[in-house]
Amino acid sequence: MTDAYIYDALRTPRGKGRKDGALHEVTSLRLSALTLNALKERNNLDGHAVEDVIWGNVTQVMEQGGCLARSAVLASDLDESIPGLAINRFCASGMEAVNLAANQIKGGAGAAYIAGGVEMMGRVAMGSDGAAIAVDPTLAMDSYFVPQGISADIIATEYGFSRADVDALAVESQRRAKVAWDEDRFAKSVITVRDQNGLAILDRDEYMRPETSMQTLGALNPSFQMMGEQMPGFDKIALLKYPHMEKINHVHHAGNSSGIVDGSAAVLIGNKEFGEKYGLKPRARIKATAKIGTDPTIMLTGPVPVTEKILKDNGMEIGDIDLFEVNEAFAAVVLRFMQAFDVDASKVNVGGGAIAFGHPLGATGAMIIGTVLDELERQDKQVGLATLCIASGMGAATIIERV
Repeated sequence: MTDAYIYDALRTPRGKGRKDGALHEVTSLRLSALTLNALKERNNLDGHAVEDVIWGNVTQVMEQGGCLARSAVLASDLDESIPGLAINRFCASGMEAVNLAANQIKGGAGAAYIAGGVEMMGRVAMGSDGAAIAVDPTLAMDSYFVPQGISADIIATEYGFSRADVDALAVESQRRAKVAWDEDRFAKSVITVRDQNGLAILDRDEYMRPETSMQTLGALNPSFQMMGEQMPGFDKIALLKYPHMEKINHVHHAGNSSGIVDGSAAVLIGNKEFGEKYGLKPRARIKATAKIGTDPTIMLTGPVPVTEKILKDNGMEIGDIDLFEVNEAFAAVVLRFMQAFDVDASKVNVGGGAIAFGHPLGATGAMIIGTVLDELERQDKQVGLATLCIASGMGAATIIERV
């Protein structure tokens, strides 16, 4: 089977997903095209160099509707001969784009792909596309549907994470993010977003709050307690599913959950011959990919079983992984991952995570693959694993190995 290599990975800074965010006036199409052009230009690619563009975006309505991947190709400097595939695996869409591209290459279906994704959460509201699991009462009742914040609090309750535990992880994420930027760790990957006159709009992640402390977080009320305990009473639904719990301990809030942001990311993936043709040196090999379905009520535990699966399928153990990127959708997700595998916190999200940076849904999966690659290179280590929890109960993972 053909090896699939990562030749480059880049991302935009993440802008606040609000009307006063730096990227608010930039459309999903324009940010996608800007990202594709940056990848093409810095690798001196021909416009027809890749087989396809596989692009993740979650809320596929309005400006993110249709096949945004194809629209982005047509708006970019890539040739119109390149098609485009828009995909949605919720929070793992960007990762699934990369994994799908890698597996296409491994199977011989093309020499190279651009894969990644975009989400402009300040322009296209999360959930505005609807979701059968939430709005169709037959499915919602049968699956014991609760919102993700309730799911995160179920994890905290089930696995014994206190308010202090989740807040401490959030404070550490903010601290690590500041250190990473202060040490210029993202210089290789983060591109500047410019306006049509070439003036910089954003060159640094905008959402970070480095002044965050246990005291400031302690002043915040739990975000999901009211919807859990009052109408429509999602706690009662969860307790029907998990009767061994006496009550749900509501510990999550805006400060220890991922932020709503705008952003885009792209990864250039190809076989050996592609790299030789364009004089490119591979940075890593995509060693393995995996996805899995999980309990749709607790919903966010997917990183644990999908990591078990990817390791088992490839004859590996958790000790074979040098560094981990576990998407910080909510603090309890990462705490559960470290608890399940007894992983040292110094190996997980070493430069901060989505609690500090934000989580642009369709792009995050590609972003964290690039982040773990950058960190492997910085620390001169070999093997990294990136994984995400996914809405409706799924998990996805990618293992990369430096070459």
